[in-house]
Amino acid sequence: MSDQDKRGFLALEDGTVLEGISIGADGERDGEVCFNTSITGYQEILTDPSYRGQIVTMTYPMIGNVGINMQDCESERPHAAGFIVRESSRLRSNYRAESSLSEYLINHGVVAIAGIDTRALVRRIRDRGAQRGVLSTIDLNHDSLVEKARKSPGLVGRDLVREVVPESARNWSEPLHQLAGATSIESSNSNARSFHVVCLDFGMKWNIARHLANRGNRVTILPGTATANDILALNPDGVFLSNGPGDPEPLTYAQQTIRSVLGKKPVFGICLGHQLLSLASGAKTFKLKFGHRGANQPVLQCGTGRVEITSQNHGFAVEESSLPDCLEITHRNLNDNTIAGVRHKQLPAFSVQYHPEASAGPHDSAYLFDEFQSLMHQHCGR
Repeated sequence: MSDQDKRGFLALEDGTVLEGISIGADGERDGEVCFNTSITGYQEILTDPSYRGQIVTMTYPMIGNVGINMQDCESERPHAAGFIVRESSRLRSNYRAESSLSEYLINHGVVAIAGIDTRALVRRIRDRGAQRGVLSTIDLNHDSLVEKARKSPGLVGRDLVREVVPESARNWSEPLHQLAGATSIESSNSNARSFHVVCLDFGMKWNIARHLANRGNRVTILPGTATANDILALNPDGVFLSNGPGDPEPLTYAQQTIRSVLGKKPVFGICLGHQLLSLASGAKTFKLKFGHRGANQPVLQCGTGRVEITSQNHGFAVEESSLPDCLEITHRNLNDNTIAGVRHKQLPAFSVQYHPEASAGPHDSAYLFDEFQSLMHQHCGR
């Protein structure tokens, strides 16, 4: 650390304090400290609304070498409470880059530090579980920071969705970027039917909307606080339940909306949407020890025995012992055998715990959007 480097500290509720150098904005933020095992995709991670209330640690040792470009953002701004890396690249080398990572963090007021032993931090989280923490460049007192970490509210019982939902409805028409290398059967087949999909936005990543639009659909995005009447008044062919931040159990309004829509329209949920569909059907959820966050999570398709490599970001999961008879398990996380997907046995509804839109990440699971298309086609046929 040179004399010109500004100091930054991370304090955990267990009393651990780590010192690094600031690579972001001056300030102080609290949140749950978690880690993501992705090698790339830091821009998508920062702008994913599901990270609201969390301080994200990247396990890959060097972050920032491809800079930042506005086309790859998953929302209008960063949502992570803070950002931690082992080494922040001082150079960016990508023809699409518009700014450096550090410039982006400073411009958007994100407190971030580099230079700490991220491997030791991740081992601590993995062994002891996700912890509340404080990231600061303005308070240098260790005891004060630890006390602030212990007073941090954490994630359990909080409704973080209300902090990220859009204020009003919007229409979406932007398809996948050409660099995604994805073409849809529906959009290239003149005989294929397009549908009207209403998305309940609990903190939705933009690439989900791009996938839906890329299949020729008309996409309407409603705030996640919308009612069943709001949805049904638009007479959609299908309803999509998005990802989002935090604990799903306090979102009783969303659960009631989903219960009122089930059976009337085909439903597809991702991540938080998967948890909410399960809760609305009678299941319970629980908090994972340190969550699943990364672009290399193996998932088993129970019906076929095939394995998908998936992108995931969640700290809660559906409790298998509480699963009602109306839901069947379709996918399992092979790292810990938790539920990674369910399907309703009587109604046109299914969901997965991972991210088939996977930007940046593997494309193994994109077929799920085609399954949603087929479900809407079958429902309209009936």
